[in-house]
Amino acid sequence: MNKQLDLSLYLVLDPLLCGGISGMVTTTEIAVANGVTAVQLRSEYQFAGKDWYHAALALKQVLSDTPVPLFIDDHVDVALAVDADGVHIGQSDLPVAVTRKLIGSNKWLGFSVANRQQLDAVAWQQVDYIGIGPIYPTSTKKDAAPAMGMSQLAELVRLKQRPAVAIGGINANNATEVLQTGIEGIAVVSAICGQENIQQATSSLIKKIQSAKRK
Repeated sequence: MNKQLDLSLYLVLDPLLCGGISGMVTTTEIAVANGVTAVQLRSEYQFAGKDWYHAALALKQVLSDTPVPLFIDDHVDVALAVDADGVHIGQSDLPVAVTRKLIGSNKWLGFSVANRQQLDAVAWQQVDYIGIGPIYPTSTKKDAAPAMGMSQLAELVRLKQRPAVAIGGINANNATEVLQTGIEGIAVVSAICGQENIQQATSSLIKKIQSAKRK
């Protein structure tokens, strides 16, 4: 099945919050069945190379019969090893041009920006989408930049040249104001990972997204 680059509800998996590899797999299965449109494997903690590989392989299998793509955060080697659909990199990772050369033209490449200066420096011809954030304070990324809030988000959305997904402290309570900036989607971690009812948590976010798109 062909994958689709739909950023509407982008799930960033955290092995600690989700309960290890098996927890991430279960979370992904339920979340995708209830509307998640993209999945990223990310770890802010000690996660050995073989664990990255086995987690990515398990997630690739779960998503194999769905249109939902799998992105690997930072680790180009793991993405290539499991033939993931894309890679997401940040400001301190390999340069965009180098990453693109390594993954080729048939995989998607996402790139994180946290302010206007970083947005202005994006190699737009090399990336397929950008992540903008953190929007609100977040505890799930140890090296996160200061929260930017709505006014700066709106400015970056207006100036971007590729589709974008907002990330950082987003949940069902604040998703609507983020989506009102016109951004293509929202990325969440703890709003789904570790929630007692994954189905309900995902459905609540999807309802916010659908409501925003109708307006």
